[in-house]
Amino acid sequence: MDELAEILSRDRIAYFSMEIALAKEIPTYSGGLGILAGDTIRSSAELNLPLVGVTLVNRNGYFYQELDENGRQSEKIQNWSPSQHMKLLSAAVTVRIEGRDVKVKGWLYVHRSFTGGMIPVIFLDTDDEDNSPQDRQITHYLYGGDEKYRLMQEIVLGTGGVRLLEELGFSIIKYHMNEGHSSLMTLELLHRYRGDEDQVRRICIFTTHTPVASGHDTFSFEMVEKVMGDGNAMELLHKFGESGGRLNMTVLALNLSDHVNGVTKRHREVSEKMFPGYKFNSITNGVHSYTWVCPQFRELYDRYIPGWANEPELLVRVRNVPNDEIWRAHMEAKRVLIDHVNREKGIGFSHDALTIGFGRRMAAYKRPAFVFSDLERLRKVNEKGNIQFIFAGKAHPRDEVGKAIIQEIFGYMKELRDTVKVAFLENYDMELALKMISGVDVWLNTPKQSFEASGTSGMKASHNGVVNFSVLDGWWIEGCVPGVTGYAIGPAPGTDSPREETESMELDDLYYKLEYVIIPEYYDRRDEWINVMKNSIGMIAYYFNTHRMMRRYVTETYL
Repeated sequence: MDELAEILSRDRIAYFSMEIALAKEIPTYSGGLGILAGDTIRSSAELNLPLVGVTLVNRNGYFYQELDENGRQSEKIQNWSPSQHMKLLSAAVTVRIEGRDVKVKGWLYVHRSFTGGMIPVIFLDTDDEDNSPQDRQITHYLYGGDEKYRLMQEIVLGTGGVRLLEELGFSIIKYHMNEGHSSLMTLELLHRYRGDEDQVRRICIFTTHTPVASGHDTFSFEMVEKVMGDGNAMELLHKFGESGGRLNMTVLALNLSDHVNGVTKRHREVSEKMFPGYKFNSITNGVHSYTWVCPQFRELYDRYIPGWANEPELLVRVRNVPNDEIWRAHMEAKRVLIDHVNREKGIGFSHDALTIGFGRRMAAYKRPAFVFSDLERLRKVNEKGNIQFIFAGKAHPRDEVGKAIIQEIFGYMKELRDTVKVAFLENYDMELALKMISGVDVWLNTPKQSFEASGTSGMKASHNGVVNFSVLDGWWIEGCVPGVTGYAIGPAPGTDSPREETESMELDDLYYKLEYVIIPEYYDRRDEWINVMKNSIGMIAYYFNTHRMMRRYVTETYL
């Protein structure tokens, strides 16, 4: 049986995502959404779940980030060749865009797990000689171009993806929209089922990932009509997707999905306020344990917790691992990171100093520079025990505020150079992320409350015994037992105080806990610190993983 025949031999759940992070060498992802999708594929293979992933090939990747001495970001194309990593399929379909037939072909990537399971991923591609030059570029840039370019990509993903799966002979029993980018699939399914809305809802699942309004794609109906040019489609889009006079892709998915979920319990509550009248469930995100455990801790777990990689819940047994073994593995991982920082930046980071990491997309709501709000207070904190910071993250090429935040951090870096060392590492990707989330001592997260749907970087850190220090938002509300699994910053959600007052409380709490709790425990009470590290593994990592997440999707949505 050839590979495709083997794949087609099972009924499958189609998992649609604008980005799926499968490997550093396939740079078709920008951040959390793509990383989660990749982890979903990896866990599904190990659990032998019948998924098929559908995404865009993004031939020019996201972008390679370069920073000058003042933190000004420039972007370079990340050209890569699909032919080096996947197989071109013979089948192709067309979609209608601006009155033109646009050919959509597919590349097949098969992820195989060490358990023998495998998940196919179809990368959709319009770069074909039968298409016009402008149409060949539709699948070149992840989140590139203007609104019209985004809509054309979403036609290719949603409509083209459903058609290509059918053309290839897949038997799809459920369609899972990972965010609203693929929700135009619902129109294709309505056409297939002769307008039977209930049938479409029965087979559609929708997961929303952001409480940030700008993260929910909307388009003017005037532009949609010019791009799609289908009177029947326009009628359906008005009926199922209209919100505030525009086509809202989230609303379209909400109206045509039987199961809708947010990615944490808190996100479910926030989503129901954003979209009143809709019922949301919640399935809290996770991370793929084996991918996000560094080599030093993999070796440790293999010795003391055999079977952990395919049963991450076994990490609850971390109590059996001696403290000195935990510390040795951590210091080896820390040495790898600090040596990397010193090679790249040459600023003399210490292997022994308390090292705090912050790595994620540089967006205003994530408040990357929050810890620098009061430099005098930060210098005072540093007198209690030496601290050093490592930052990394990209700003979207059109996000001028995000780019300004990077320059702001570079300014603080220069201002603090004689007291507190700060490094900003370029081009945050899967490889650098693993170095950081395993090599720092503390993982810092300071989003504005209610703006973090989930966040998964802290889950990755916990898999390596790194201690979380975070605002109580997203997943951390569920994971934080203060002083036991890590540390909270500021008040719990639901405080009635004005945002300015809340932020003031958060900032004061951040500095207070650094000075009087975290630094003394790290430097003077090492056994207590290692206990928190163990709790990070045994009480967080054992649960916040994609194996548990996917089992819940199976029992609550797929069956």
